[in-house]
Amino acid sequence: MYLFPPASCPRLVVKIGSALLVDPDGGVRRAWLEGIAADIAARVVEGQQVAVVSSGAIALGARRLGLSKGGRASLEDAQAAAAVGQIALSQVWAETLGAKGLTAAQILVTLDDLEHRRRYLNAAATLDRLLGLGVVPVLNENDSVATEEIRFGDNDRLAARVAQAAGAQGVVLLSDVDGLYDRNPALPGAQHVALVERIDAAIEAMADRGSASGMGSGGMVSKIAAARIANAAGAHLAIVSGRVERPLSAAARHTLFVAEKAAPARKAWLAGGLTARGTIHVDAGAARALATGSSLLAAGATRVEGDFARGDLVVIAGPDGRHLARGLAEYPGEDAARIAGHRSDAQADILGYAPRSALVHRNHMALL
Repeated sequence: MYLFPPASCPRLVVKIGSALLVDPDGGVRRAWLEGIAADIAARVVEGQQVAVVSSGAIALGARRLGLSKGGRASLEDAQAAAAVGQIALSQVWAETLGAKGLTAAQILVTLDDLEHRRRYLNAAATLDRLLGLGVVPVLNENDSVATEEIRFGDNDRLAARVAQAAGAQGVVLLSDVDGLYDRNPALPGAQHVALVERIDAAIEAMADRGSASGMGSGGMVSKIAAARIANAAGAHLAIVSGRVERPLSAAARHTLFVAEKAAPARKAWLAGGLTARGTIHVDAGAARALATGSSLLAAGATRVEGDFARGDLVVIAGPDGRHLARGLAEYPGEDAARIAGHRSDAQADILGYAPRSALVHRNHMALL
């Protein structure tokens, strides 16, 4: 039986990498894509709602514009290639899915669309309505307007965020690799890891930063980051080999990252955030308190970095620099830095106003 059957996974997000969809010459691999469309159609017939996150716009546009390095020589080249290639990509998906009796919809998003709470909720509502109507949304990052500083940079993490917004129970990352290995799979003796029940430092150390094809932008590091986001939202994630025909129905080799119990929607959104305006470093005592569900008090902070306002997303880092949590700041960065390390009875004198109970309240915090 294939991964994520409809009975246990009413909604599924499938991500397709550039190296699978586009051949080395910059043309669409239509026969392979037709097999994907057939797999999606079969799942829809069985009652599953499917959204697709599709790479390929930059690669397709680069071919049409004659740009070197697959359109990735510069940000300007990538933006131009994406603008041209996105038209071709959406047309291919509309034709291929249409041939199977399915209606496709195009959604282009930026990082800000899913990091800004209100825009995230708007995107979630659109996805919910489209999927409820039996439409197959095809999403991609809006590379024509994205900048180096404000972009996903890879569609692995975008797929995980889309799954979170759509309330999906499963994510499939179809890739030119067949999953996680304990070291670079090109090295002798590399062992395939079929199941990951918890993402820890040992799992992260296995990640290789390269993309095997050189065409895409996501390596294993981005895939593990995507698994963290999906798992935090209660969705299982599988890295699956797309180097086979009909990979959504075949027993393709893969690595499955198992989700634990889903966090509440708001906290899952916080945990999955990719941008932060600052970092609050804490001592060992505060780190232990956070792990038990406590708010972050100023007395436990050792250092504050960043120029952030009240309500901005910040990262909380432990004594070793490891990220422990994400949350919404109760103070602007300047004031947080002034009271860091001070007990509550001294904070009013330092700030000149009555202090709030915490730097980051537990109700607005998600542990990582």
